[in-house]
Amino acid sequence: MPEEQAGNSARRRAPFGARLRAAMDARGPLCVGIDPHPGLMAAWGLNDDAAGLEHFSLTVLEAVGEQVAALKPQVALFERHGSAGIAVLEKLLAACSESDVLTIADAKRGDIGSTMAAYADAWLREGSPLAADSVTLSPYLGYESLRPALDLAAATGRGVFVLGLTSNPEGASVQHVGGDRSVAARIVDAVAAENAGELPLGSTGLVVGATVGTALADLGIDLEAANAPILAPGLGAQGATGRDLQSTFGGAYRNVLATSSREILQAGPDKASLQAAAERTLEGLPRA
Repeated sequence: MPEEQAGNSARRRAPFGARLRAAMDARGPLCVGIDPHPGLMAAWGLNDDAAGLEHFSLTVLEAVGEQVAALKPQVALFERHGSAGIAVLEKLLAACSESDVLTIADAKRGDIGSTMAAYADAWLREGSPLAADSVTLSPYLGYESLRPALDLAAATGRGVFVLGLTSNPEGASVQHVGGDRSVAARIVDAVAAENAGELPLGSTGLVVGATVGTALADLGIDLEAANAPILAPGLGAQGATGRDLQSTFGGAYRNVLATSSREILQAGPDKASLQAAAERTLEGLPRA
């Protein structure tokens, strides 16, 4: 795509936050992870190779793409197949775009300087074969190290999800440090500043685990003030329920995009079974 045409396309695209808000309001607050683990592929009767990967990924898109607010391919599970896996990911992202299904590339990229700019170029540049609607980022080299991605996302109408408060046990050793001025709280404050004035929802999101329990309250974190879409992994197989999400996120629950992967994917490969599993999960998510 010529540079001028790419720029015009980006200007026509509504900001990611607005597009995600519309999708969540229309379809419900569910994101399905496309996580082609070897065990899941075997359970589907697929080989652990690029052909199996493509069949798995496109089946999920075809089955639930019109039901849910977004799809989240786990980039590592495509990378493990080398260049052939990346080619499948490119095909999946293009197919989602053609079907108007929002995508979150779960890549958790984070670096400094020209390297961070290159990551931004890969995942957020207009015309990149890996361009997604949004990408997950790690801020643990300092929030401003993400500036190339933040600026490019804003310029192209795309979004990012910044790791804020994860539910893995090791996360607390970094994210909770500082008490009421914890690392996590400062990341949330930075995201809030990024989203100031954006309506109806900011395009700089946060990743906050669905199973963080009382950590938000313990650290004095006000997610509602961040005006951020909140990607909340942990629904279903990891133990969180829709009611848990309401309790954990309180006033910010309306902005929560709950993520379920294994709970839904294990219903495959039959498309009707995948659709039914997604519908059951949606029914368990109270509307704000």
